[in-house]
This record gives sequence, C-alpha cells and structure tokens, in this order.
Amino acid sequence: MSIIVVVLPKLDNAKKIRKILLAHGFQNVFACSSASSALQTVNQNECGLVFSGCRLTDMYYLELLNSLPPCFELVLLGSSETVAAADAGILALTTPIKAYDLVNTAEMVLGQLERRVRKEKKPKVRSEREENYIRNAKFLLMERNHLTEEEAHRYIQKSSMDNGTNMVETAQMILTLLFYEA
Repeated sequence: MSIIVVVLPKLDNAKKIRKILLAHGFQNVFACSSASSALQTVNQNECGLVFSGCRLTDMYYLELLNSLPPCFELVLLGSSETVAAADAGILALTTPIKAYDLVNTAEMVLGQLERRVRKEKKPKVRSEREENYIRNAKFLLMERNHLTEEEAHRYIQKSSMDNGTNMVETAQMILTLLFYEA
C-alpha cells in the first residue's frame, strides 16, 4: 500500500497539508519536519509519495530525493522562484497550494507508482505439477474439441478469467469434467 509523507520545516504546515489529504480520502499520510524522520517513515514502506519543501532542517530536497528508495517519488513544494530554479524533471507545486492541485497531483503520482509496481512484479512460477494440469487439460481439449494448442490455451485462459479462478484451478475443473464425462 502506498503512503504519503509531507515534510516541511514547519510541522504545522505539514500537518495542514496532511489534513487536506486525509479529508480527500487518502490514507497513510504522515507529517514530518525533517528529512531524516521522513526517510525513517519511507524506509518502513514499499512505495509512495513525498511532498517536500526546498530547504529542510537537515538537508536540501535534492539530497532527500537521492536518498529515497526506487519506488518513491518526490514533489517539490515552493514559491514560483524556487520551482523555476528546480532541476528539470522534478515534479513541483507552487505555493500557495490549492487543495485541488494537491489532491490531483497525489492521485496522479500514486496511480503511476502503483501501475509501475504491478508491472515490475514478476508472475508466479508454476510447479511441474501445476504445469502438468494445464498441459493435460489442453491435450484433452485438443483431442475432444479439435482445437489447436493455442486455442486450447486461450480457452483455459478465458475460462479462468470468466470464473475468477487461476489457470491451474480451471485446468483441474476441465480435467474433472471431461474425465467424468467419458
């Protein structure tokens, strides 16, 4: 699950932003006044978003950005001059911050992060036994229904999606139904 960390030199300002995000349905929102406390919070979670001021009590926003784990993004909060002086490629919001912009930015960045995390997750490796179920189900479908191997595979895939089961369970059901049918 994604988190949001708001780190600003004045803790009261961070708490105000946290309150806005909580009011708009975000969960797991933390407010910090130093980069080190933000990093502690970040390192206890998988992925998320950090809203940061330009100059924090213990480091500059670029140092914080370079210290973040790969599954975290940073959004710089600052005046128009600060944002203009920021490095290219840094996502930023100018102060005073509008709640609409804050919420939309958080939704957009978290959505991108979650898509990236899902994309990077590797599919589960099947055991030899599970592969055997699928192979046998395809063979039976090919033999009885005169399908090609590709068509049989697609049939098992589609059936598993339609039934909300994984391919191994669907293959087991096919084997059971076709075996008792004979």
